[in-house]
Amino acid sequence: MTTLSDLNGRLNLRLRKSSAAIASKHADLCRAGAALPRLIVMSDSERLPDPVAIIDGLPTGTTIILRHYSEPNRRSMADRLVRACRPRRLRVLVAGDAQLAVAVGANGVHLPEHLVAAGSLRWRAWRRPDWLVTAAAHSHSAIVRAHRVSADAVLVSPVFPTISHSEAAPIGPLRFAAMCRASHLPVYALGGVTPELAFRLIGSGAVGIAGIGGFSS
Repeated sequence: MTTLSDLNGRLNLRLRKSSAAIASKHADLCRAGAALPRLIVMSDSERLPDPVAIIDGLPTGTTIILRHYSEPNRRSMADRLVRACRPRRLRVLVAGDAQLAVAVGANGVHLPEHLVAAGSLRWRAWRRPDWLVTAAAHSHSAIVRAHRVSADAVLVSPVFPTISHSEAAPIGPLRFAAMCRASHLPVYALGGVTPELAFRLIGSGAVGIAGIGGFSS
């Protein structure tokens, strides 16, 4: 059985095989307090309803994005997650709500693609210097928009077929690699990236992997 540690090792292997040009391209984005994680976990109301339950199995440095947009007690959930992650050296980003991120002492925010596309910049008033800001993207134009609003990295999806968006056509590793090369931001692979498929992204230029299913078992 492949574990999270195995996946982390495969990511390390992928990074060692990546070109020096890719590493240099994104080196300036690894600011103090906002160094880019190798792994990102996305919470999900159905597939990962309680992200606190899996944090003991996550490698140090992993970042968790709290979605749960319709959760009535979202603030208490965010607060509990941040408190649980802090001593384990895990980071938490709050999706779509910079004010909540400030209130619970989170490490940054994640911007849904529709928020970036709408041109909303209200979140920037709450941004902290040491925050990590990620953005969702499903196309090259979405990556460009994320760069314009000063996101630190983008989560591009779906790379492979995924349960979360079974109706969406997967990007595929070749097109994904082309998107990475064209991007001015570090890119994470999201969507159907299982430990068994991680090797297909070696040399793509991605800085890491994000997901739900790969972390929830």
